[in-house]
Amino acid sequence: MSTSALDPASADNTVDARLAPAKINLALHVTGRRADGFHSIESLAVFTRFGDRMETHRADEDRFSISGRFAGLVPTDETNMVLKARDALRHHVGAENAPTVAISLEKNLPVASGIGGGSSDAAAALRALASTWKLDIDEAQLTRIGFSLGADLPMCLKAQPLLARGAGETISTVAEFPALGLVLVNPGVAVTTADVFRSLANRDNEALPPLPKTIDFHSLRGWLEATRNDLETAAETIAPLIGKAKASLLQADAAFVRMSGSGATCFGLFETGNVAKRAAASIRSRHPDWFVAATRSMPSEASEDRYV
Repeated sequence: MSTSALDPASADNTVDARLAPAKINLALHVTGRRADGFHSIESLAVFTRFGDRMETHRADEDRFSISGRFAGLVPTDETNMVLKARDALRHHVGAENAPTVAISLEKNLPVASGIGGGSSDAAAALRALASTWKLDIDEAQLTRIGFSLGADLPMCLKAQPLLARGAGETISTVAEFPALGLVLVNPGVAVTTADVFRSLANRDNEALPPLPKTIDFHSLRGWLEATRNDLETAAETIAPLIGKAKASLLQADAAFVRMSGSGATCFGLFETGNVAKRAAASIRSRHPDWFVAATRSMPSEASEDRYV
């Protein structure tokens, strides 16, 4: 490993601004439990254009501030995933290469909601700080640091359509995956991943079926109908409002509805972004206290090889 940083005397205060997108598990199969305690999963995940926002810049001391709709629900001490990411990266490269830094987080995603908010924040922090500190650090190193913080971090570092296996650390990007019109709905309940996994009735389910050779809205919808989120039943037992969130999306004419991750956020799939916006407005009018967001997922990067 080689790392380098700007000489403090020549450092500037350039702000690095990043999106920490929501992670949506379109399908999630739990296929076993490993000797290390992690559950084995297979998941197709996408990332949205809506999410938290983060800025970093060099400062005379370490600072961390949080704003946004859900700021009051997020810890500001060392238990915060962003600060865990800062400290882990600093430890990896050495304090001499990682001088004091100011980090600001705009928290737009609900907390403990199954859409990877904390993990996505940590992934964005790793990338932002690597840029702010001018580090020469490769993807494999960042991924190892990320996985040491949480199983979702490798996915969130990639932040494009992907298939995740193992505990989430084995990633295959999916080429030629289109942008999707989505509505995200959270009925205002937090569900912990640990509680959901403890409530699972079955941990040895079959793997995901092969993806369609050509992925478009209709072929993806058909594929999704043959898949599951194996955490959904357990999460809905803990938080029955998940069922009402799904029902609201169906009432708004979503083409497909499912819970993401360990919940309680649910997503509806819509054929266009404009239809998604109208659906979100309709749900918001009926449930003004819920979190409701119309967004689009980010498509595959053109340079990626197609997953086979």
